[in-house]
Amino acid sequence: MTENIKIIPFNQLYSKDFYQLNIEWLETYFYVEPFDQTILSNPKDYIIDKGGFIFFAKFEDRIVGTYAFMPLKDQPGFELTKMAVSPDMRGHKIGQKLLQHSIEFAKTNQFKRLLLYSSKTLENAIYLYLKFGFKEITLEQDSPYKRSNIKMEYDLNA
Repeated sequence: MTENIKIIPFNQLYSKDFYQLNIEWLETYFYVEPFDQTILSNPKDYIIDKGGFIFFAKFEDRIVGTYAFMPLKDQPGFELTKMAVSPDMRGHKIGQKLLQHSIEFAKTNQFKRLLLYSSKTLENAIYLYLKFGFKEITLEQDSPYKRSNIKMEYDLNA
């Protein structure tokens, strides 16, 4: 199945998919924060035009997954964020394919580091991040997401 998944870069045509995949994921596991709503409603302005990147997993003619890189403020590197897979496609290793792509893209483009915020309740996701080489680091008091209780880093200088 994953051999038929193509990872493609941002295209404004898929902005609605970016929004819908992420809203579904947030509503399933948490809730939509105002910060999320703002970014997801206009990813070109809030991610692409600010130096970030968005990628999609495409299966046949359908967008089935996504993730984004948002530039970190005041430090080199990017936040790996807004990763979501369509509910009917979960369990087909699309998340792993997206994560692998994100690391390869970061290395190819010589990013300094990747950060991500998550929740320990998402055991499968945390397991995957650790498996791919992310390490837990200290979560700041003023985390950008109320739902986050874990912060992880992938050091691309190592």
